[in-house]
Amino acid sequence: MKKITILLCIACFLLLGYQLPTSAEVTQAQAFTQQVPSYAKWGQLAMKRTKEAYPKADIMDYLHIGRQEGPILTTEKFRLWLKEGDKEFGVNVTISFYKDTETVKEVKVEEIKRNGQRNKRR
Repeated sequence: MKKITILLCIACFLLLGYQLPTSAEVTQAQAFTQQVPSYAKWGQLAMKRTKEAYPKADIMDYLHIGRQEGPILTTEKFRLWLKEGDKEFGVNVTISFYKDTETVKEVKVEEIKRNGQRNKRR
């Protein structure tokens, strides 16, 4: 019964014009998924929270500073460069989340001032 079902599925694919992926296409898809960095989802959250804090600013650049892993919490750090009108400035975003569940504990958005001081925004 399983063989007949599989053969019918293959016949339907061929009749409808679908083709099974070639080994090169499978390899290319695997390479693409391997290129996505582990911090990508946290980078998206960093950009989202930055846009919430600075809705009129454009994000010009993005840098993953690093990850700190603890026994309970993991912290991802990012630096984003923004432009709002004629003003360009940096923002540090720190995301702390629980290691086991990846539930976000805290997101800090801090503007970097030219003199090294920081202003917090949430």
